[in-house]
Amino acid sequence: MFFPYRFDPRFAMIWRPLGARKGIDGVTLTEETFTATFGRARLETPMDNVTGAHSTHDYQWWKAVGMRLSFADDGLTFGTSTHGGVCVHFAQRVPRVIGFKDHSALTVTVDDLDGLVAAVEAGIAG
Repeated sequence: MFFPYRFDPRFAMIWRPLGARKGIDGVTLTEETFTATFGRARLETPMDNVTGAHSTHDYQWWKAVGMRLSFADDGLTFGTSTHGGVCVHFAQRVPRVIGFKDHSALTVTVDDLDGLVAAVEAGIAG
């Protein structure tokens, strides 16, 4: 299953230089793997390393758009809009994409928030 990002053109000057592309980048789930791409950046982990997902809302653009680290923890964001996102949690930290620490969570601004949460939960149960 592929869940593309929701690309807000108002923030293209932030995500476009990072190489993020509409219709190409997003989250792909298979029975075996969870993969998120954001331009040249890629995070991949086995589905059995995914422990859950929940949607988040009320983003401020300067905290949500672009590829960024969380100030609160070791989480990573692949953000293309402020409409909301899905925070996906990992049992074992995944190798760092940016920064100095491996990541225990990834937030992605996919278009179908509820669909990704349901698909992750189904993948965990299955």
